[in-house]
Amino acid sequence: MVGFAPAARWREFQDLPEEFYPDNVWPLAKTVIVLGVPVWLPIVEAAPAQLGREQYTITNELLDESAYRLAAFLNRNGHAAINICRDGYGDSDVLMQVPVAVFSHVWAAHYAGLGKVGWNHTLLTRQFGPRLRLVSILTALELDGDPLIEEDLCTKCLLCQKICPANALAGDRKIPYADMDKRACTGNGRRLRRAYRNPCGFCIKVCPVGADRELFQSRDIQKYFKEQQVLSQEPAAPAYRSWQHLRKYGGYALPEDLHRPNTIAKKEEEMK
Repeated sequence: MVGFAPAARWREFQDLPEEFYPDNVWPLAKTVIVLGVPVWLPIVEAAPAQLGREQYTITNELLDESAYRLAAFLNRNGHAAINICRDGYGDSDVLMQVPVAVFSHVWAAHYAGLGKVGWNHTLLTRQFGPRLRLVSILTALELDGDPLIEEDLCTKCLLCQKICPANALAGDRKIPYADMDKRACTGNGRRLRRAYRNPCGFCIKVCPVGADRELFQSRDIQKYFKEQQVLSQEPAAPAYRSWQHLRKYGGYALPEDLHRPNTIAKKEEEMK
């Protein structure tokens, strides 16, 4: 997916602090070009699993290389450009102290018409819901922006809040965006990383938005919520066999694999 956002849109809508506007990140910026690639729903559904970690890695590498090549193409043709890497921070340890990246690709994609920011701060798209990775290129070349998506793609079902293993999303349907505990979210990510089974992915796999649900024939959202109960009674339940298989190999076991209730604190302790 590719979208174009004039830098003026950040000042027009003022959704973010001014320091994160494109021309504050780089004074010559006139247009932000946003690239997006999907992550496949069947792999996300099995998270946390090592295969999800590999999908996360390959999509990030693809985005960073594509963004660098596009910036190089623009520079060779006399249009100054820089690429902003897909994450924009050094490590999750940094996020525990400074929980923000240098530039928001999610809001850039929102302003580029690729999708619309949902309640849980992810970008929702018609094609893939929130199951999309993003990167941005800032350029001095002035280009027409793509039209913004007008309708709300987020239904505010709050299933992301209900399923979050870190309880990182707070609030209700009355507020436009959840109050997000980024330290709790990052802490859970670090726990999974030590098992080589990051990223978490729960808030994006549970989202009902996206045509990919039809493509992959995955329409039963309640399946995610029934998983622990079903597997505690029938560890080899056919409905979850593929997920269990993907989780079993390539990474360390997690306490929740035993299918008993655990708090995040207890999980952290058991991982040590």
